[in-house]
Amino acid sequence: MAVLERSELEASPLADLHAIADQLGLEGFRRLRKADLIDTILGEPAGSGDAGPAEEAEEGEAPSPRARKRRSPRLRRGRGSDDDGDSAEEPAAAGERDDEPEEGDDEPASERTSSRSRGRGRGGRESAGRESGGRDAGRDSGARESGSRPARGGGSRRSGAGAGAGAGDSEDGGGRIAEGVVEVLGNGSAFLRVDGPEPSDDDVYISAAQVRRCELVSGDRVSGPVRTPRRSERYPSLVRIDTINGTAADSVSDGARYEDLPVAWPSERLTFEAKDPTLEAIEWLTPLGKGSRATIVGGRGAGKSDTLHRLFEVLRESEGLEVSVVLAGARPEEIADWQSGPVAPAAALSFAASADSQAQAIERALDAAKRVASRGGDALVLIDGLDGIPAASARRALACARKLREAGSLTVIATASEPLGGETTVVALASTGGRPTLDLTASATLHPELLVGDDGAEAIAKARAAAIEAAA
Repeated sequence: MAVLERSELEASPLADLHAIADQLGLEGFRRLRKADLIDTILGEPAGSGDAGPAEEAEEGEAPSPRARKRRSPRLRRGRGSDDDGDSAEEPAAAGERDDEPEEGDDEPASERTSSRSRGRGRGGRESAGRESGGRDAGRDSGARESGSRPARGGGSRRSGAGAGAGAGDSEDGGGRIAEGVVEVLGNGSAFLRVDGPEPSDDDVYISAAQVRRCELVSGDRVSGPVRTPRRSERYPSLVRIDTINGTAADSVSDGARYEDLPVAWPSERLTFEAKDPTLEAIEWLTPLGKGSRATIVGGRGAGKSDTLHRLFEVLRESEGLEVSVVLAGARPEEIADWQSGPVAPAAALSFAASADSQAQAIERALDAAKRVASRGGDALVLIDGLDGIPAASARRALACARKLREAGSLTVIATASEPLGGETTVVALASTGGRPTLDLTASATLHPELLVGDDGAEAIAKARAAAIEAAA
């Protein structure tokens, strides 16, 4: 084990100090203040006031709920790795719990029960002379201390990193490493499909905390050590995430913010290959590219939602393009039509939902798409529509679209009554009452030459001039 330096211990969070103390076999460390805990880890006498108000209950007497609450501080969470308690948070569909966590207890119920059983099993390793009176290591209070969380394995700056890795290896029975494709569930947790994309008995559970911390999205390929399922758990759990798409998890999570990445004008055109007059007009007269920020605008009955649906039908099969749909403020009948289609919307809220709820649904879908783009993929989010959310939220949603110079792209195509400003493409539809018709006089694409070349841009300019002259 590496030599523990006081300066490094003082810079470590309390959760890591607890993990180190657990690996050293110290008893009663959760009741110590941080300074006294560091003294104990270093083998120096602790201060006289170490126990404080949370004195241990008498032998054979369970501590009160208030004492348990004082002895269960919230763990400070890091990036790029996860602790054992997070990985045990399995969804109800995957493994039922036989009890609920108590108030103020950050440890899942299954973690507590399995910790007690593990504590009884390894009572022989605990020194009977550490507690006056030779307390039996198999008692429930001793098991609670010995069953604390192992050290996190991803932080090289932590002095107990080596011990934490050893703890994970001992629990997973030889340090089994799993690798597969992530499938994020609706509740925020995920599964590692080792024989993907279909589920199998060898799949590994990934906690929602790990998904958030490492900003995982469906389709990411990750690897990391696995521990076997405990009592009341159905699937093995990922102890920590070591790599994401072949890159160290720390470097992926600590990358630059999406908004700070350098951008460029869209230069790769989206092709529709559809024999639809409206889509053909959009493709050649208001071209869209990967990274475009586009609105489909028009009055009531102009066919905005219908046009968006047709764009989805021709683009959902595009190779290398991850397409998602958000319905915000839609009619219930429209929601039913989308949900019965080949791809269900990422979110679907009717016009009865509040404006804040609609804005949050759009923001969640765009957050997932931004992670795809920042990792080099191409994402497309179709939003129907922006009229039911606050103007500031609508502008933020539209502003997420961009082509990243050194990564991928995020394209946003949304319906609205009128342009918001800031679009790279505006597709205006005329209210004809029949098939949607492109209103070329109100439509435009910035820098079309990057998408269709100089000749194509010149043809667009001539067609638009002719339309304006005819309208006059």
